[in-house]
Amino acid sequence: MKITFYGHASLGIKVDDTYILVDPFISGNPKASAIDIESLKADYILVTHAHQDHILDVESIAKRTGAVVISNFEIANHFDALGIETHPMNHGGQWDFEFGNVKYVPAIHTSSFPDGKYGGQPGGFVIEGERKNIYIAGDTSLTMDMKLIPMFTKLDLAILPIGDNFTMGIDEAIIASDFVQCDKILGYHFDTFGYIEIDHEEAKRKFFDKDKDLMILEIGESIEL
Repeated sequence: MKITFYGHASLGIKVDDTYILVDPFISGNPKASAIDIESLKADYILVTHAHQDHILDVESIAKRTGAVVISNFEIANHFDALGIETHPMNHGGQWDFEFGNVKYVPAIHTSSFPDGKYGGQPGGFVIEGERKNIYIAGDTSLTMDMKLIPMFTKLDLAILPIGDNFTMGIDEAIIASDFVQCDKILGYHFDTFGYIEIDHEEAKRKFFDKDKDLMILEIGESIEL
């Protein structure tokens, strides 16, 4: 499993020969200007919630690639009305796709489309593929629901927001990693704009002091599990 960071909360995940994008917000992010969205491959697009900084490039990429959008019922309906193939889910549900299993799990945040239309309840995803298990928290505060995740899945990686202000910050992300029982963390949702700028070295040190590994990738950089 190969995971690429495209800035903000945008990720690419390659599982065997399947390409997955998560919350593609690239064309509107000046920090991701080196990423050519026209060259990105996508068989599936996972959307955690309806805010513009998570859905901006979903329509254009899905229509170019034919990708299936996986999200909550309301977001799936939105993109289905645009002629895009979708797979609707809701909290607690899971589905076996060609690349592996996807479970939609709770997140505490807000969710509305840029025009104010209701975007359903926000969520995160637990993905099992290539015998690796990852948790993508989405935009969320620290929540006790995270303690349920290790009851059904042993994680190899937790992808957690660390920018604070709109989501949990570094200190709560450390607690979240305890809750999900995973000490290997990929940080995201940071530095895109002033409200969520962080000190990278301080963040890494705080995780290190708790015997945890926080990875902060450059935009376009990848890791393999």
